[in-house]
Amino acid sequence: MPPITEGSLPPRDGGPRIVLYHQTHHGPNNGPPVSLLPLITHNTGLTHVIIAAIHINEGPGNITLNDHQPDHERNSTLWAEVAWLQASGVKVLGMLGGAAKGSFERLDGEDTVRFEAYYAPLRDMLRRHNLDGLDLDIEEPTSLLGTIRLIDRLRADFGPAFLITLAPVATALLVGQPHLSGPEFDYHLLEQMRGHEIAWYNAQFYNGWGDVSTSFWYETIIATGWKPEKVVVGLLTNPTNGGSGYVAQPHIDSVLHTMRTRHPTFGGVMGWEYFNALPGNQERPWEWAAHMSRTLSTPLPPAPVPQRQAPIRPYGRPATPPPAPHPYPAESVKTLQELGFSQQQAVAALNSTSGNVEYAAGLLFQD
Repeated sequence: MPPITEGSLPPRDGGPRIVLYHQTHHGPNNGPPVSLLPLITHNTGLTHVIIAAIHINEGPGNITLNDHQPDHERNSTLWAEVAWLQASGVKVLGMLGGAAKGSFERLDGEDTVRFEAYYAPLRDMLRRHNLDGLDLDIEEPTSLLGTIRLIDRLRADFGPAFLITLAPVATALLVGQPHLSGPEFDYHLLEQMRGHEIAWYNAQFYNGWGDVSTSFWYETIIATGWKPEKVVVGLLTNPTNGGSGYVAQPHIDSVLHTMRTRHPTFGGVMGWEYFNALPGNQERPWEWAAHMSRTLSTPLPPAPVPQRQAPIRPYGRPATPPPAPHPYPAESVKTLQELGFSQQQAVAALNSTSGNVEYAAGLLFQD
């Protein structure tokens, strides 16, 4: 294991967060572990890593990290490197949920005995690996009260320093727009009720649920009342990591410049995901974090005001942002919309089925 030099990370007290999700832990075909250590040995300025994805499966105590038990020997290098990152000042969280459904359903509902049976092993696993927090990626219908109960238990069990974050798609931070946590789940209401316990929101601006090719979507979200420091702008680090929504450098640098100039308390960026992040790809994936750190910390002159801005209406509903770009034929999206689904839902389903309209329709009706 390479040595960690003193002062590997520049101080980022109070600055924008640089967050990376780490889900692909090994190279192709059961290859060697994807090392996290270059993130600290190369002075990247990274602030947070989120280890993905923790799943609560059927039967209390049946927890997996992706496809294996968290304590499986294939994860031994991962946990050793997590400790190195933490010793160097990087906070490391776990991510619960994601595209694989079931984790939040098992923690939801009024049956407190059932909740305890599924929650206690999760709590013990987080303690065993000394994680600094938990990111709740709720991509299945879930009740607001069930989520509040989970947040309250995490806070009671882990104390005030434990980081609790959420990972909604960008539409979830707007008003009256479809998203992945269920039609009754209101993130604005959650922020009102438990915002003091939530460190920030890793908002996914990709896969048809948002757009960062301009700052318009972000400005519309801020116009609904979200504090800039609570919204971390989620980006794809490589076009192969999602169905749509990747924005390449230097275009994304210019958009982030605009956001940061208008909002001095800008919350930062997160990237999905680490192992093949550009520009370094699988050979040098840490370069994404280093580039973002420079982009968000270098003093810049004021950005020009764009032609289109989200109107700020403190006592009303901000304008709906334009549709997020996607690579699919308009006829494919229209076919799914005619079945009763929104454009965001249609694009998300096409992302999941490589553009196959028939499979996408089946997936939407299944949900």
